[in-house]
Amino acid sequence: MTDVIDLEAFGEEFRRDPYAVYARLRERGPVHRVHPPGSDATYATWLVVGYEEARAALADPRLVKDGERIGAIFLDEQLVGKHLLVTDPPQHTRLRALVSRAFTGRRVEELRPRVQRITDDLLDAMLPRGRADLVESFAYPLPLTVICELLGVPETDRVAFRDMSTEVVAPTSEQSGYEAFVRLGAYLTELIEDKRCAGPGGDLLDDLIRTTAEDGDRLSPEELRGMAFLLLIAGHETTVNLITNAVHALLTHPDQLAALRADPDLVDGVVEETLRWEGPVENATYRYAVEPLEIAGVAIEKGAPVLVGLASADRDALRYEDPDRYDVHRDPRGHLAFGHGIHYCLGAPLARLEARTALRSLLERAPDLSPDGPPGEWLPGMLIRGVRSLPVRW
Repeated sequence: MTDVIDLEAFGEEFRRDPYAVYARLRERGPVHRVHPPGSDATYATWLVVGYEEARAALADPRLVKDGERIGAIFLDEQLVGKHLLVTDPPQHTRLRALVSRAFTGRRVEELRPRVQRITDDLLDAMLPRGRADLVESFAYPLPLTVICELLGVPETDRVAFRDMSTEVVAPTSEQSGYEAFVRLGAYLTELIEDKRCAGPGGDLLDDLIRTTAEDGDRLSPEELRGMAFLLLIAGHETTVNLITNAVHALLTHPDQLAALRADPDLVDGVVEETLRWEGPVENATYRYAVEPLEIAGVAIEKGAPVLVGLASADRDALRYEDPDRYDVHRDPRGHLAFGHGIHYCLGAPLARLEARTALRSLLERAPDLSPDGPPGEWLPGMLIRGVRSLPVRW
């Protein structure tokens, strides 16, 4: 039996800087059996840390997303319903076809003026103060407002929604995470029913309620709730941390910030290098071996859970030269921050648009932006990578 590496034993070091731990693991091999921090003492999962192995695993049909295929039942799926991250073909193919039209390049480009307006309004409110927590005042409300407007979440509900979603992706305890799922599932059920009764309102959730494929296929009530959950959570939590991580990286790398200030067109490079160097998703959500298989010569037993380490893969020296260096001039193409294969992030174009708009506008209007103290604690868990607060001044 393969030894289990207890990631809990690395303590706060692992939360603050998981990359050093991942580098040590990669030196020993691309696949390891680990005990994730905060999990049950008897729980172990396979963790893929090498780039080539991670890329292959993300597209391997033997590593499935639907736990029911290996006999597992998950309470969170029962509470919110099936969605793209917990389904496989043909169900995944069907669900993605029904929602992908909302995230075409043309549809996202149509959002550009509204994203800019929201950005400008947030900066109008923040900049006169001279100092702020960037997360609270800017990085969080921007994507939250965009996705809530896109899906038709009433403005009066957004504070409560934020509290629920944060607890879902980075729970402070197992019980609080469960309770957040319960509340969020109930909220989405009520929201969908209200929209169904109110008639067409022109937002994306209305479109999903009423969308019909050429063959007459429609989303069931449970699928609607699951898709609303995924779009609301994935549609803002990740972008919050992409914006925050980019600003944090620039402030801690003054030479790179100076390069961007000298050439604002480098903003695309900033976004892509941040996605590679400190992307908002540390590890992909769980996959399960639907049959025995090998990854890099390591035997993975049928039914075993597998985590694909996106953050580790994107710091692999076999893929990127000097991978721990943050370099906005780098060509980071091929990074896995948005995944790979059929589960590649549907919202990637929208996340890129929001991050580019946010960074360009922030640095144009606050050219002397600087740190105003240390950042807050890094989020718990192995899913989302980001800090709870980022004090800045200008």
